[in-house]
Amino acid sequence: MIQQRTLKSITRAVGVGVHSGQKVELVLRPAAPDAGIVFRRVDLPVPVDIPVSVETVSDTRMATTISAGGDPGAPKVQTIEHLLSACAGLGLDNLYVDITADEVPILDGSAASFVFLLQSAGIELQKAPKRFLRVNKAVELSEGEGAALKWARLEPYHGYKLSFEIEFKHPALDATGQRVEFEFGAGQYKRDIARARTFGFTKDVEMMRSRGLGLGGSMDNVIVVDDYRVLNTDGLRYDDEFVKHKILDAIGDMQVLGHPLLAAYTAFKGGHALNNRLLRKLLADASAWELVSFERDADAPRGFADLAPAW
Repeated sequence: MIQQRTLKSITRAVGVGVHSGQKVELVLRPAAPDAGIVFRRVDLPVPVDIPVSVETVSDTRMATTISAGGDPGAPKVQTIEHLLSACAGLGLDNLYVDITADEVPILDGSAASFVFLLQSAGIELQKAPKRFLRVNKAVELSEGEGAALKWARLEPYHGYKLSFEIEFKHPALDATGQRVEFEFGAGQYKRDIARARTFGFTKDVEMMRSRGLGLGGSMDNVIVVDDYRVLNTDGLRYDDEFVKHKILDAIGDMQVLGHPLLAAYTAFKGGHALNNRLLRKLLADASAWELVSFERDADAPRGFADLAPAW
């Protein structure tokens, strides 16, 4: 049987929110089978639990934000996608995340620090079957037209793979890989995806900061690009780091389903908003998906029964 997974012990992280600039502490704790991933705002007079789900996503501008009951005016946690991506990469199903502010710390701008934290705590198998969400028929969304066209699609697939293509028409980004396909069963999330950092453009900084965003961003946690080039002195971690970060984000956005996917995800110029709309469209059609478990490891897609190796 492919089993659910949680942490063996508690682990902690301290950092700043990339948008809020606030110092924030995370405490990551084991959770019981079928608990899912639950954020707890422990800084409030009465702590508030916010379970991760498609329905609790309340904002998708610049990041993925969840709030209690999906109410935009309720207590929230923003920029959850990198931590959720790391959880997906390690196959973690159940986790409590105590947080002392309304934004997950950006750390180095990738998912690698979260992978390290989670693996340092250890991964524990639980006596409950892991339930996968299997896509049974294609679901697609698009918006815009011409040069503004963007789209995302989920299709049936015995496994989980993601393909993403970017098109920024910018000299620094055009000089890098524009399309990546990543197969989850290969077990190379840490090596091939997790280290890809978020990126931003100097021309957008003033606009973002006038809206109270990007206050914690720096070259320590963001790839900064001016009109022509990457400004970070250490350059890029991958030749195709920009599009790989879009894959990293998409993995985190898909994880709000509460179950690992069995599907092929393909996107062109998509983002957090399109990803969440795609998941809502999928769930709205009961014939498009089902929950499945695997009593025998051999019946599962290749690599899905394996624990990711420690660092």
